[in-house]
Amino acid sequence: MTRRYWNINLEEMMEAGVHFGHGTSKWNPRMAPYISSKRKGIHIINLIRTARFLSEACNLVFDAGSRGKQFLIVGNKNKAADSIARAAIRARCHYVNNKWIGGMLTNWYTTETILHKFRDLRTEQKIERLNRLPKRDSAMLKRQLSHLQTYLGGIKYMMGLPDIVIIVDQQEEYTTLRECIILGIPTICLIDTNCDPDLADISIPANDDAIASIRLILNKLVFAICEGPSSYIRNT
Repeated sequence: MTRRYWNINLEEMMEAGVHFGHGTSKWNPRMAPYISSKRKGIHIINLIRTARFLSEACNLVFDAGSRGKQFLIVGNKNKAADSIARAAIRARCHYVNNKWIGGMLTNWYTTETILHKFRDLRTEQKIERLNRLPKRDSAMLKRQLSHLQTYLGGIKYMMGLPDIVIIVDQQEEYTTLRECIILGIPTICLIDTNCDPDLADISIPANDDAIASIRLILNKLVFAICEGPSSYIRNT
């Protein structure tokens, strides 16, 4: 795996509140190696460990990006939805930032069928064919299209299972993580002090509640993903 310098700055992480964990009563003992101290009833995450695992994750996605691998970013917290969508679009990744539909990956044949229907409906809307249907049929299909856009809009062009899945909140997205484990899809997880660090392939200890923290982690990963193809082009 290529090792590069990703300008991961401890001061920048502190300003973003990456080091603030959950309350000491809501913690997973397996996170002990990633916690440096307690402050006013809150666990403080060891940012040196965060920097190390974030750097490892950046190296992984850089190498994968340089080989044309496909990424899926998942995070369904309302306050982080826009940041996840922007980060994914910037890196040309697929994303799910609303509700995860169980079996989305493990039952890929069904998901693929629904996505095909979704793309067909989008095409029919673009050429205004839906408007030429009877009002009742048109309204029903437009409602279906709106529903599909809400839940599957970020993966509408995903033609197969992703090569790497980035998960913003392990607790909220446990179903996603479990599907990846079943399928053997490598995962990168942002984990807070109430999570299990042993489930993902790379776990990045960080505050998963603060938007600034989520945005900082995503920005580093997205930059590395974008650099991958650029590096391949420069070296050919």
